[in-house]
Amino acid sequence: MRDDDTNTPAANLALRTSASARDDADAAHKPRRKASIRASNETHLLTCAEAVFAERGFEGASTALIAERAGLPKANLHYYFPTKLALYWRVLDDVFEEWNAAADTFDASDDPVVAIGGYVRAKMELSRRRPLGSKVWANEIISGATHMHDILLKRVKPWMESRVQLIERWIDEGLLAPLDPKTLLFMIWATTQHYADFEAQIRALAGKRALSAASFEATTEEVVTMILRASGARSPGE
Repeated sequence: MRDDDTNTPAANLALRTSASARDDADAAHKPRRKASIRASNETHLLTCAEAVFAERGFEGASTALIAERAGLPKANLHYYFPTKLALYWRVLDDVFEEWNAAADTFDASDDPVVAIGGYVRAKMELSRRRPLGSKVWANEIISGATHMHDILLKRVKPWMESRVQLIERWIDEGLLAPLDPKTLLFMIWATTQHYADFEAQIRALAGKRALSAASFEATTEEVVTMILRASGARSPGE
């Protein structure tokens, strides 16, 4: 293109079109970037809130303490979560969602050995990876579940009742020993969450700072074996 070609109507139109395309791309990118920043900030705040709630409980925690832990002004925290209770509910909801995802193993197989074993492994892994979330949940239950009554009735209970029906079917098919399905689920929850909620006791009695990855994996398989044996679980066709 010659120098004087840059001033032609066609050239000017091409430049305007290119600039407009860049502006459109920037405009489309800004909401995505803003959403990404918001999600990142919320995740950071939730992580810090989870730690403070685990250490101090709902009553002992404050948005000032959580903001300090997050390294942010308190006003920034309230921009994302207007009240301490809203933040607390979000932490509890996130913990439930992770536990609920772990429970998908019940739907992954009609073999109780696979289904129950997978569920126990998933719950043990969450206790290893997210012990503070489990402690927040435990503290709330111990305190009377004042702030999570709706979660228990509207979300946990329907899930439990659907699994009770599945366990009863396995019992009828002779794949599990005659037992109370709710007792089995309570035993799984108590055993797996023990490794998060009573982590300090485990460390003290084991004489270790923390279980190594290999030790935790071995412990997990021991827990799986014990629960499967206690429930009399067997695979179809055995």
